Amino acid sequence: MTGTVVLRGLDEVRAAAGTVLGPTGWVEITEERLAAWASACPGAPTGWLLLSLTNLFMPEMVRVEDVSAGLNVGTGAVHLAPDDLPAGTRVRARGEITSVEEARGGVQTTIRIVVESESAPHPLVEVDALSRWLE
Repeated sequence: MTGTVVLRGLDEVRAAAGTVLGPTGWVEITEERLAAWASACPGAPTGWLLLSLTNLFMPEMVRVEDVSAGLNVGTGAVHLAPDDLPAGTRVRARGEITSVEEARGGVQTTIRIVVESESAPHPLVEVDALSRWLE
């Protein structure tokens, strides 16, 4: 795992386009996690579980300080691998700040997050996470 990128204030966020983030530490997908997911979201594919984990990985990759608020405003493109996820799989995330745009009261970033496993030859999830950082 590489360290968390810390951005201090909106000027550093504005200058961060192209910044590579991660990788994060590994997270094991346990039987208990899969059972809890199946109970909470019957019939939902495990790709959605991995998509939900991107909110766990994000603060491990980047932290923004000296702003009044940071808001998760949704996603852009989302790609989920069709593979089933067996218990014992270890996953982690990498990211890149792909764009920074001015927004009312601050800036909005697009961070492409890629969730990978030790055993899959391709990403399990790719998502463009949209965040707004306010003055």
